Amino acid sequence: MSDSLEDNWHVQKIEDLFLRFQTSEVGLTTQQAELKISETGPNLLKEKGKKSKWLMFLLQFKDVMIVTLIVAAIISGIVGDLKDTIVILFIILLNAVVGFVQEYRAEKAMEALKKLALTNTKVFRDRVVKQIPASFLVPGDIVQLEAGDIVPADLRIIELHSLKIDESSLTGEAFPVEKNLKVIGDPKTPIGDRYNLAFKGTVINYGRGKGLVVATGMNTAIGKIAEMLQEEEAVTPLQKRLAHFSKRLSFIVLGICVLIFVSGYFRGEDPIKMLLTSISVAVAAIPEALPAVITIALALGAKNLVKKNALIRKLHAVETLGSVTFICTDKTGTLTQNKMQVVDYSPVGQDQPSGHIPVKDEELLLLAISLNQDTEENKDGDLLGDPTEIALLTYAFEQPRFDSTWEDRFERIHELPFDSDRKLMTTVHELERGFVLVITKGAIESIAEICINQKAIAEAVKNAESLSANGRRVIAYAYRIIEVELGSLPERLEENLILLGIIGMIDPPREEARKAVADCLKAGIKPVMITGDHPLTAKAIAGELGIITGPSDLMMTGVELANLKEEDFEKQVHDIRVYARVSPDQKLRIVKALQNKNEFVAMTGDGVNDAPALKRANIGIAMGITGTDVSKESSHMILLDDNFATIVQAVKEGRRIFDNIRRFIKYVLTCNTAEIWTIFLAPLIGLPIPLLPLHILWINLVTDGLPGLALANEKAEKDIMTRPPRHPSESIFSNGLGVHVLWVGLLMGGISLSVQAWAVHIGNAHWQTMVFSTLCFSQMAHVLVIRSDKYSLFQQGLFTNLPLLGAVVLTFALQLMIVYVPFLQTIFSTQALSLNELMICILSASIILLAVEVEKFFKRVNRKSNNIKISG
Repeated sequence: MSDSLEDNWHVQKIEDLFLRFQTSEVGLTTQQAELKISETGPNLLKEKGKKSKWLMFLLQFKDVMIVTLIVAAIISGIVGDLKDTIVILFIILLNAVVGFVQEYRAEKAMEALKKLALTNTKVFRDRVVKQIPASFLVPGDIVQLEAGDIVPADLRIIELHSLKIDESSLTGEAFPVEKNLKVIGDPKTPIGDRYNLAFKGTVINYGRGKGLVVATGMNTAIGKIAEMLQEEEAVTPLQKRLAHFSKRLSFIVLGICVLIFVSGYFRGEDPIKMLLTSISVAVAAIPEALPAVITIALALGAKNLVKKNALIRKLHAVETLGSVTFICTDKTGTLTQNKMQVVDYSPVGQDQPSGHIPVKDEELLLLAISLNQDTEENKDGDLLGDPTEIALLTYAFEQPRFDSTWEDRFERIHELPFDSDRKLMTTVHELERGFVLVITKGAIESIAEICINQKAIAEAVKNAESLSANGRRVIAYAYRIIEVELGSLPERLEENLILLGIIGMIDPPREEARKAVADCLKAGIKPVMITGDHPLTAKAIAGELGIITGPSDLMMTGVELANLKEEDFEKQVHDIRVYARVSPDQKLRIVKALQNKNEFVAMTGDGVNDAPALKRANIGIAMGITGTDVSKESSHMILLDDNFATIVQAVKEGRRIFDNIRRFIKYVLTCNTAEIWTIFLAPLIGLPIPLLPLHILWINLVTDGLPGLALANEKAEKDIMTRPPRHPSESIFSNGLGVHVLWVGLLMGGISLSVQAWAVHIGNAHWQTMVFSTLCFSQMAHVLVIRSDKYSLFQQGLFTNLPLLGAVVLTFALQLMIVYVPFLQTIFSTQALSLNELMICILSASIILLAVEVEKFFKRVNRKSNNIKISG
């Protein structure tokens, strides 16, 4: 692997690399970066070669049915029916154009979503830190690295603080690698031992640092691997089910087509005509384009969700959102405003003041706040960083005893970053005469375990419990002074500390979160809060939001969860509404327990340790603002505003999209079934074949086109968030869809054949055009009436889906054109209908509208009686 790298960055001095890339530790200018990216190209791994537009178009003809139809059309031309050959080939071409446009739109929609999902990185440009897309990085850039980030390019590390990187994706090593700045002498050192480099695609587990970009895109170590690997777009479960259904339907339809051909042949019909008719029925009946149409619906739905601040990373998430039964969500920033405010400041009087710190004892807590933090100022003077630290520092700034020079006077020489296991952050600062100041902040329970002034601790814990019971978050500070010998620090810094004080803070609940929680409960979805906060704080916030509503809603701490056997936990998991003081790795256990109880789980997360739970969850949801790159890469969906209410909006949108997909399937399959019944039953009841192959192809092309796709614009029904979640294994034909397809398709066919029988009986020469028009108009009536499974079309109103209404009007107009325009009459073998004949066709088609309205009426009556029984 080492031989595949173009340069041995690990053997060169940092100063030499700065010269080589014409940069410095403050990075490049925007002008330099723009010039370099024009030379190196974007920092992206090349994707597999995409199909050209011509190939995409030609592949529309690869379907067996289309090939067979082309052959049949050619045979028809050879035996002398050139008109049919030309028109059939034209319709096949038109069908290919429609298929190409659909596939092209789907590809473009997916490309747009992929662009939205690109990760950002912090880089020094023009001497300030900017957040830019990682694809804009160039060699010579200086990148900031923090725990949870994915390394955006190959880097030579130039500064670090306890930096550890998981390189398993590159080397296969399971344990994180601790990095250093030492130059490595051997050019052939294996990649896994190049401790002064960080590689694109690896994950920062711990600490922070800075790196000089030395390689981007396909020039990176992982870029060499990427040349051999290409990612295939995942097929959604719904697409798989429909593709499987289409294959089974193909065999059934082919059997029917053979019967149509054989029965026509023995009745003395023209064999070529019967062959074309049979193949036309097969092409019309099999919804081979359905998976592609579903992809478009899902992609457009995902695009719509972006407008609602929910970025879909994995397409099947759109489909599965409607099945969510539990939403397990972080508290801070998701249910709350993430704008902490200090409401209680309680310093502890020092029994053993130290003269080694040149500040007054009453200023020690303010000093600790000033030094133990990782915020930064942007060019506008605003603080950037953790909301808790920003709130603490903002409070300190406002105090008269605060000294803005403290941070410069007490230089930070070492630190132990916060992690979720210790629940502590420690910084070490230089004092005079060989002494250092150790400052630790964290949860009161964690601080209490490492402090020696136990009397003060006991009072602070009691005070903290009182604050937590009122929904306050409590932060404790402690300190220690160490005499340093020979410049070395003791291995264990976080022990024998002295408590400085506690600070009570509040993160007010989001107003929209209260309504969102209520909406969840109405929709049969159980919201669960998961937080690292104190149990009393968590319970108070959960009660205020409506997550806990009574004694049956339980709360569990991380310690209780750790001590609970799996079978005992699964017995309680349905009733637990709050998990407090849990570590991120326990989220995975919560997800598994709920899934073992057949629940469909959405889980939020923002940290590195959240990634396993996000991957395992049915819908993993990462935070777009506070989330790490790792959590985003592991998720199915990203909240661009970190707001719980957005999850609920996404669930609503997901339900709407799935409803519309079902409507499209119901519409297409019913229409296809009607065409089969019409052709299949006519000979059996002694009628001539009612439709020409061109008529079948025309109906299939026009009625399945614009009206079907316009169903995707149908708005959510009023009760969409008051019905229970859809079971993920539920058949697409559940809730009467399959029955509807059969009986309405049979009714359409029966009505068309009744018109034919009547017209033939009275000797009307226009009978074929009447059957043709009746079947087309019936399908238009059907698409209007199935906009809802239960609400009447008259309740909904004709103008609540204007694209659909426009598609129906256009289709109706096109049908009238081929009936009344002489040129088109010749092509389609139609005759102009009289006004009476046209009205008979329209009124006959209206029976479908009335019949389906009656079906919906009985559904409403049945639903009401069931509700009365349940309430009784």
